[in-house]
Amino acid sequence: MTSWRKYILWFAQEHVDFRVHEFDSLVKMFHLQVRRITKQTTKPFWLVEFRDTETALQYASRSISLRAMFELYAHASKLPEFHDRLRDYVDANKDALSGYFQPNTSFKITVETYNKHFSQREKVEKIESMDYLPIEGPVNLKCPQVEWWYIEFWGLDPTAVPPEPEDILFGRLLASGQRHLIKELSLKQRKFIGNTSMDAQLSLLMANQAMVRDGDLVFDPFVGTGSLLVSAAKWGGYVLGADIDYMMVHARCRPSRITQKVREKDESIRANLKQYGCDDRYMDVVVADFSNPLWHPRISFDSIITDPPYGIREATEKVETKSSAKDSTRSEDMVHYPSTSHYSLQSLYNDLLEFAARHLRLGGRLVCWLPFHREDYDPKMLPQHQHLHLVANSEQPLTGNTARRLLTYEKSSEYSPPGPSLASTAQLPTPSQDFRDRYFNSALESRKERRLRKAEQREQGRVEMEARGKIPTDGRSKKCDLNKARFI
Repeated sequence: MTSWRKYILWFAQEHVDFRVHEFDSLVKMFHLQVRRITKQTTKPFWLVEFRDTETALQYASRSISLRAMFELYAHASKLPEFHDRLRDYVDANKDALSGYFQPNTSFKITVETYNKHFSQREKVEKIESMDYLPIEGPVNLKCPQVEWWYIEFWGLDPTAVPPEPEDILFGRLLASGQRHLIKELSLKQRKFIGNTSMDAQLSLLMANQAMVRDGDLVFDPFVGTGSLLVSAAKWGGYVLGADIDYMMVHARCRPSRITQKVREKDESIRANLKQYGCDDRYMDVVVADFSNPLWHPRISFDSIITDPPYGIREATEKVETKSSAKDSTRSEDMVHYPSTSHYSLQSLYNDLLEFAARHLRLGGRLVCWLPFHREDYDPKMLPQHQHLHLVANSEQPLTGNTARRLLTYEKSSEYSPPGPSLASTAQLPTPSQDFRDRYFNSALESRKERRLRKAEQREQGRVEMEARGKIPTDGRSKKCDLNKARFI
């Protein structure tokens, strides 16, 4: 029987609220046996126990929040105690560690601090204080065979740094997380993007919380430019999507890059997946109105990952349902463009949860965003469905008083149609229904008043610059001219 082994998990201090849910999702996906020792989850350094190294590496192979993982040798809150524990650990595990201390094994020791700066001299002193380690190999700073890390954690508040470190840790570097994918899938180099393309880091986090595995069928009903499909395909999922916007799906909408005047002919969602070597995972995208489902009842998805429109940068719309038909003046060979109407957030999320309950396999996950005003937030406002269980809820602050929450639902029971007395089994209370109206109209001043105030400030600044003998430059005019040049 294998014994539990302790490890240090070093997380990026970014999107901290998503960290625990990603960790729990990956543990469940891989069926890992793990014990979390650290209780304060906002700390960048966690102490955990895995059954073995193979299990620990399995977690590191998917985590986006993880910077690096170390095999723990010793940790303490006081320096004398730390050195005693490290010395005792090395002595007690002399045979197991002997391979790392061989004369022909190159090494490197890195000193890392959080919320505290050390000079190079101080770092060297920290390394020399561990001269009792039986290291005999040569130093190799570029490509060492073994890399040890000495870490000091000085709290989270930069304005109240404690006189002594809160924790001192030492361990051997075991693996890095998958944060290199954030740069690899960056929107800056992506072939086809739009105004609402999800950034790579959040897309990958969503795919992890959806527990996308190799061979899974993943669907995005509001696909846009396919950012979420790219992340799901990167983890091995077969992806397909739908969107009501014909121009967006066919990459014929207005370019979002300020230096680009027109779309290139080869821009498409498929081109994005081909760019990252995932085009074999691309199934298709279709132009479809989500309020009028076109999917066969027997189709089943492993995951549904989506970012519905909020009505801010992209309209929330659906094909209009007319109560009375007018006399048709169309001929058979004429192209029909259906009219659209407003698609309220309440109806949208009602339809989304109902769709997920119908088409997710048992145990499958729906991962979606919900916008709201922070002053209104109450857990009771979150959408609910009798066949879906909310397993994760993380907040991302946006601008001003607005934020959005990443909600992860898991299908907990087989779908059964609601009775005739129930229009739907999904519920969305009132506060998020008027998100768009409140976003634009709840400010202390209207958009027109804000524009006039900004114009007055610019004019006042221009007059003051002239009084000081400086030549003012109108940056706003230059920006407007640059925008106009895109369409010339």
